[in-house]
Amino acid sequence: MKDGIQVLGGLAEVPRQDWDALLDPAATPFVRWDWIEAMERSRCASERSGWSPRHLALFRRGRLVAAAPAWVKEDSDGDFARDWDWAGAAARAGLPYYPKLCVTVPFTPCTGRRVLVAPEEDRAEAVRRIADGARALCRREGIPSLQILFATEDEARHLGEAGLSLRMGFQFHWRNEGYRTPEDFLARFRSKDRNAIKRERRAPQEQGIAIRTVRGDELSKAPREWAKAVHELHSSTVRKLMWGRGWLNRAFYDLVFERMPDALEVVEARRDGKRIAGAFNVAGGNRLYGRYWGSFEDHPFLHFNVCLYHSIDECIRRGVAAFEGGAGGDHKLSRGFLPSETWSAHAFLDARLDDAMRRALAAETEERKRALRRWCEQSPILKPA
Repeated sequence: MKDGIQVLGGLAEVPRQDWDALLDPAATPFVRWDWIEAMERSRCASERSGWSPRHLALFRRGRLVAAAPAWVKEDSDGDFARDWDWAGAAARAGLPYYPKLCVTVPFTPCTGRRVLVAPEEDRAEAVRRIADGARALCRREGIPSLQILFATEDEARHLGEAGLSLRMGFQFHWRNEGYRTPEDFLARFRSKDRNAIKRERRAPQEQGIAIRTVRGDELSKAPREWAKAVHELHSSTVRKLMWGRGWLNRAFYDLVFERMPDALEVVEARRDGKRIAGAFNVAGGNRLYGRYWGSFEDHPFLHFNVCLYHSIDECIRRGVAAFEGGAGGDHKLSRGFLPSETWSAHAFLDARLDDAMRRALAAETEERKRALRRWCEQSPILKPA
């Protein structure tokens, strides 16, 4: 490869070991070569599905020293940017918004490294070079919008220093405060809430349902069978929802279960020996990420037990620092998940839109910071640890 910023039309253009050599402890499993290339090879994230790869790669003396996974999109489906209002406002003002260049992981609203940098490199400088390369790509191809989604907080700061405007959001995450047992965690709830949660937690046993987590060694013995099971579970739930989106196909699950069972977990629920529900989780960096769930039978509180309570108990048992249960979900608050900041960075080719969005984002971010502080001060779900 030539030195400087190069634009890749697919991750298969760089060797796995070169890409993965850029990963640090803040990089989630979702930016591993195996995960992203599986998205592309399965065509879940391809030009055909509305994700045209434009990965940014910085080379020096022929060696990959920084990179960012990026795609050009004609809409906002599956990127969790929550920018439909922006696009509508731009259209009403006669300003171009789409297509946009998204530096992210498709269908994955999980905070983590978006700019991958070799360990010996200056991170702030590498982030600046990648940001400059992204803006140059936008100018060259006439792409009106650039967004870098779910960056880490320190990365967002570097992106701000590189000239992008920042946006703060929030999700609900469970944090391990050094609990030794699930009872330690439950003891932090007010009596009324604790009794409600205990009642929900008892439901599977009363319904004759057994729940367990299946991890690396067992998954690796039959990867295609587990891939089939997870895909069928997820598809069954997507089909039930008017707004459901079947973004991930069977080919994707086949690839990731074959390639990286060390990072995958399946929570399965069985009744009378038959699998009736399950959740697909990803683990890495002392965090657990809840991704997708599905069920063939409906039972009271089954979703909460499969998707939340069982994995909280697993995190306590294994000493995992945090559990991210996915985007959205105010229902998580009453079950011990607390608001956590998320960050994105934005730039717009049209100076009028860029100026307007900078002012709007600055005001929105400050208000969200104040709201989060007020919530933490006035509305605690848990008693102090």
